[in-house]
Amino acid sequence: MKELLQFAHRLADAAEESILSRFRSKLTVEDKTDSSPVTIADREAEQEMRNLIQSLFPDHGIIGEEHGEMNPNSPLQWVLDPIDGTRAFITGNPLFGTLIGLMEQGNPRLGVINIPATGERWTSAEGLNCHYQNKSGKEFVCKVSGITRLSEVLMYSTDPSMFDQEQTVLVDQLIKKVKSRRYGGDCYLYGMLAGGWIDLVVEADMKLYDVMALIPVVQSAGGVISDWKGNPIQPGWDGTVLASASPELHQQVVKILKTS
Repeated sequence: MKELLQFAHRLADAAEESILSRFRSKLTVEDKTDSSPVTIADREAEQEMRNLIQSLFPDHGIIGEEHGEMNPNSPLQWVLDPIDGTRAFITGNPLFGTLIGLMEQGNPRLGVINIPATGERWTSAEGLNCHYQNKSGKEFVCKVSGITRLSEVLMYSTDPSMFDQEQTVLVDQLIKKVKSRRYGGDCYLYGMLAGGWIDLVVEADMKLYDVMALIPVVQSAGGVISDWKGNPIQPGWDGTVLASASPELHQQVVKILKTS
C-alpha cells in the first residue's frame, strides 16, 4: 500500500499543477444536470490523473466525478474528485481540494486530501499513520482532538442547504448541544478534524467521490467516520456523513441524528 500511496502523491501533484494554472482566472462555468457547477479546470485535472492511472495500472478501475467509470469490475477502484468545492474555486476561495481515494472490493484503503491553493496535504493508507504536510513541505503525524463532551465541540458543515427538511430539524437539535458551529470548507473540514483543530463534521447529500478519500485520513488520525446511523460508508449508502474526534462523541451524535 505504501507504493500506491506514493503513486497517489503523483496524482495529486499532477492535478495541482493543472488546477493552479487556472485558479483565479476567467473561466466559463457550466451547470451539470444536478445543477452543480463545473469548469474546464475540473475536467482537465481529472483527465491528468486518469491518464497516469491508465498508463501505470491499466487494469485498475476509476470512478471520477467528471468522466465517470472505467473498469467497474476491477477489485481496485480509484475514486477521484478533481476539485471538491468547485463553488469555492470559481469565486477565488482557496479552500477547495482534490480528493484521491482507492477502494478494494468497495472498502476504502487509501486517501489523499490535497489543497492546491494553500499547499497543504493530508494522506493515509491502510496500516499507516495520517500525515499532514504544510506549505513549507514539513510533515507531521495527525491526531484528532479526542474530545468526548458534546458541550465542548467545535462543529462544521459545508453548507446548511445540503440538509433536507427532516435533516435540518435533527441538525438544529445537535447545534443546541455543541459549543460552536460554523459553515464552509468542503473537504478541508476533514483535514482540520484529522489535525485536531475541529471536533465534528456533519454533512449530507454526499457522493462516493466526495467522501471515499476522507475515510482513511479521518480513521488513521484516530477519528470515526460513518453515516448518520453509525453504519460504514460504502457504495450505495444514503449520502449522510458524520465524522467525529472520538468514538464516545460519535455515539452521542449518532443518537441525535440516527432517526433521519
